Amino acid sequence: MTKRMRFIQIGTGGFGSYWCSAVLPYIVKELGIAEAVAAVDVNPEAHRSIIDSLGLPPDKCYTDVHRAFAENAADFAIVVVPPAYHEQMVDIALAHDCHILSEKPISDSMESSCRIYKKVKQAGKKMAVTMSHRFDQDKQTLEGLLRSKTYGELNYIVSRFTCECRQYPAWGAFRYGIADPLLIEGTVHHFDILRSLSGSNAKTVYAKTWNPGWSDFSGDSTGFITIEMENGVNAFYEGAKANATTLNGWTEEYFRAECENATLELNRREITVRSHLGYPHAENATISMKKQRAWKNPWLAEMFVNWINEGEAPPNNLDDNLQCTALLFAAIESAHTGQVVDVQSYLRKHLNGD
Repeated sequence: MTKRMRFIQIGTGGFGSYWCSAVLPYIVKELGIAEAVAAVDVNPEAHRSIIDSLGLPPDKCYTDVHRAFAENAADFAIVVVPPAYHEQMVDIALAHDCHILSEKPISDSMESSCRIYKKVKQAGKKMAVTMSHRFDQDKQTLEGLLRSKTYGELNYIVSRFTCECRQYPAWGAFRYGIADPLLIEGTVHHFDILRSLSGSNAKTVYAKTWNPGWSDFSGDSTGFITIEMENGVNAFYEGAKANATTLNGWTEEYFRAECENATLELNRREITVRSHLGYPHAENATISMKKQRAWKNPWLAEMFVNWINEGEAPPNNLDDNLQCTALLFAAIESAHTGQVVDVQSYLRKHLNGD
């Protein structure tokens, strides 16, 4: 019998307010598979988002995370706080025997991400990371086409994410002061998509990143990245946040998959198949998008709750996301050293604490 899972929401302001307004009502009210028992935010004014969306009583809204867990029994925690605080929140959730659904990334460093991974595994709990971009309708449609092998084997993928955000604070103020803003804040999602489209984890990565003189970013805002996957598929990524125009911005990226019998092109949420070999019958054909009840974070939350209710593990489980985390930080190491990085060796080294 399906159990209604109880959870504590950690973070109700900032992006947490999106969770409270768009994600939680889906799993709590529409599906009825979860129940909010408490919420936590350091800013008490932020609690208004979950009070309004779910009717959570004000006395169940806390500024002290330890008190929230001590006073409310829960099956899982949703973590929507800055990455530097993820490990602390995971430690508290595990101390109270909770599973964890966390916003990306696992943590703010490879070392912390590996510590979290080992702690969750040792505790025997389940954790997933909401890399929402990969689970949008257009990317899932393209992934399904490639996995079907309707157009033969996949050879390579080219992707593009280029934007005009050169002036502060067009892409969010904090991104202009951090190191590696392109990789940390944008490319991490696209790495996840490239892994899913290729159907493989990364073998090696080489990243060349820089920041043009007209950019207000302090870290590198532009880059070319090449990835060799373990299954032999190769990928090339162009990313830029300080261009003169936005060709393929957020949610409207470009992915071109070169297959044995056709070229599949995703451009600004439209998929076109092109071939001179008879695939499809017309030279160009626009593909209809997959349809389902929910996409992105609402869908990920649904899959997670079903998983801890003895269902199947979702694609964004901790083991899978650790591969994405390793690719991200390996790419950053490559950008800083100018060397090709073996992603799996990089991951093993950090898991072993070398």
